[in-house]
Amino acid sequence: MNQPVPINTGRPSDDHGGSGLTDLMQKVAHGDKEAFSDLYDALAPMVFGIVVKVVRDRAQSEEVSQEVMIDLWRQAARYRPEAGSVTTWAATIAHRRAVDRVRSAQASAHREHAQAAREHTIAFDEVAEQVETRLDSEQVRRCMRGLTEVQRQAVTLAYYQGLTYREVAEALRTPLPTIKTRMRDGLIRLRDCMGVTT
Repeated sequence: MNQPVPINTGRPSDDHGGSGLTDLMQKVAHGDKEAFSDLYDALAPMVFGIVVKVVRDRAQSEEVSQEVMIDLWRQAARYRPEAGSVTTWAATIAHRRAVDRVRSAQASAHREHAQAAREHTIAFDEVAEQVETRLDSEQVRRCMRGLTEVQRQAVTLAYYQGLTYREVAEALRTPLPTIKTRMRDGLIRLRDCMGVTT
């Protein structure tokens, strides 16, 4: 089982009935690779069908289906016929794996969003109090003049007009990572110029 077998998304094999799959599973539990190959052919299409309905992304569904089939190989000895059919057992594992993948993807997206929000807040909190108390002061104007044109544009749009990084990127027609870099560098220069300590 070093090399994963490509996911077969064709029609399931009709060569094995319920008892046939149980026999195959018992052989797989004893390390029979040929039996696993037959089990794979019989179950992979059903597994993929379950996974793709939950995950909805074909490439990810193929990955998850592969993981399910590897689970069946590794956990074959844990299968108990009295608890249900092989098909039901495989379907349960497939559904659980698919739901885990969706939750993981959602959690990752949430973390990225939260991190972006934190970066935005932290960057401005470093200078916000000082800038707010000296908005019209000569020092702020002088420090703003010390920024490059692109930094000044980004900081002005984000801080003075309250735009998010993404909105600044859209307004300046510039990639988001570039805007983040300009903002970070600009705020560091402002902080240093104004003598703000962190």
